[in-house]
Amino acid sequence: MKKYLSLVTFTHTIFAMPFAFIGFFLAVTTTDHQFEWQKLVMMLLCMVFARNSAMAFNRYLDRNIDAKNPRTKQRDIPAGRISPAAALTFTLSNCALFMLTTWFINPLCFYLSPIALLVVLGYSATKRFTALCHMVLGLGLSLAPIGAYLVVTGAFALTPVFFSLSVLFWVSGFDIIYAMQDEDFDRNENLHSIPAWLGKVNALRLSTVLHVFSAAFIVMPVFDTNVGFLYYIGIAFFCAMLIYQHLLVKPNDLSRVNIAFMTTNGIASVVFAAFFLLDRVWMR
Repeated sequence: MKKYLSLVTFTHTIFAMPFAFIGFFLAVTTTDHQFEWQKLVMMLLCMVFARNSAMAFNRYLDRNIDAKNPRTKQRDIPAGRISPAAALTFTLSNCALFMLTTWFINPLCFYLSPIALLVVLGYSATKRFTALCHMVLGLGLSLAPIGAYLVVTGAFALTPVFFSLSVLFWVSGFDIIYAMQDEDFDRNENLHSIPAWLGKVNALRLSTVLHVFSAAFIVMPVFDTNVGFLYYIGIAFFCAMLIYQHLLVKPNDLSRVNIAFMTTNGIASVVFAAFFLLDRVWMR
């Protein structure tokens, strides 16, 4: 179990999972649909199965690249802790479990499940042909709030789209920062990334622009649904964390990239979601 949790870097679930809770409880508190434990559990299972399949497939597809990169050569497959066949089997098993779970939720979630898997698995191949791979990763994680909303309602709405767009630009921005560590490696291996294409300075500037868009979309729900003062506190905290991670990382100093990537963004998502949920309780 430890090996597979390491394979999928399970701790990184902290990025998208809080926004799945946001989508779920947004639906419960703004529509006529009632809270159901069964739907909450199935939403959580979908999140886990989708992410497991995406990360395991990424590690499987990138195993030879990871073996060459000094930063990643100790990952589970190149280090020999998990075989490529086992990783692929784990991927396919989680894909099947994801689709099976959506079958028990509602028809729309089931019909959309292959598209969701295509997005989250397809990201793994994009670095081979486009520097927009960071946006594809962001798109994959941005499905969390919309998907969770669909679990409850079986229908689309505007507000969860705002949250998804915020996640899209937020994740794309911080993935660019994270990829700055591999600028030289990516360029030497003919891999595509924003840092390898634009250089560290311009990549960091683009990341800043994307995070401005993320902040803008995190504000947009204010104009589409009733929120209280706690939501505004959550907005302020989320934006402060975006600013803080850009203060941590400089083009000539990447020593604090991991703090900016994991700690800052993990805290941002959890605390923002907590304020959102408290605000929903307050507004009721």
